[in-house]
Amino acid sequence: MIGRLRGTLIEKQPPELLIEVGGIGYEVQMPMSCFYELPEIGQEAIIYTHFVVREDAQLLYGFNSVNERALFREVIKANGVGPKLGLGILSGMTAGQFVSCVENEDISTLVKLPGVGKKTAERLVVEMKDRLKGWGAGDLFTPATDAAPMDKGLSSDESAIDEAVSALLALGYKPQLASKAISQIAKPDMTSESLIKEALRAMV
Repeated sequence: MIGRLRGTLIEKQPPELLIEVGGIGYEVQMPMSCFYELPEIGQEAIIYTHFVVREDAQLLYGFNSVNERALFREVIKANGVGPKLGLGILSGMTAGQFVSCVENEDISTLVKLPGVGKKTAERLVVEMKDRLKGWGAGDLFTPATDAAPMDKGLSSDESAIDEAVSALLALGYKPQLASKAISQIAKPDMTSESLIKEALRAMV
């Protein structure tokens, strides 16, 4: 099992990144709440990973801290929640915010996440509330920042918008909702990561 990667960040295509370790490039899916904290392309990154093996694919999911990965593993233990939905859940809000929603039984906020209906939200609260006791919503997780890292690989507003829409689709949002969310908040010179962050914030 691959549990940790330390290497050079080669590509950032939200919600996926490519990190080179010992001459090998690893594709890693990462929740947007963690993606915002990545260093610039070309810099060293340390990523804690969860390895998933399916019949048709082998996938790596990445996180900035051991605790964020641990929370992801707890989320996908819930009935009916797989890695893709877990990725969407922790992209729509930070790990700390999710813990708070579960502790406070905040169903109305959870249902705004991609792929999470009322039944799934209720199931998350029922199944996870006891398991998350003592986790707290603050010190265990990487703090969210208002400033998203600049993505220097994008050369135009149009490419940033296209990339942002594609990222929302990968997270489970429907095409019409993804396009509408991005168009409503798009401003000149915004990076794809800034667009994604603002769109997710607006939808939740």
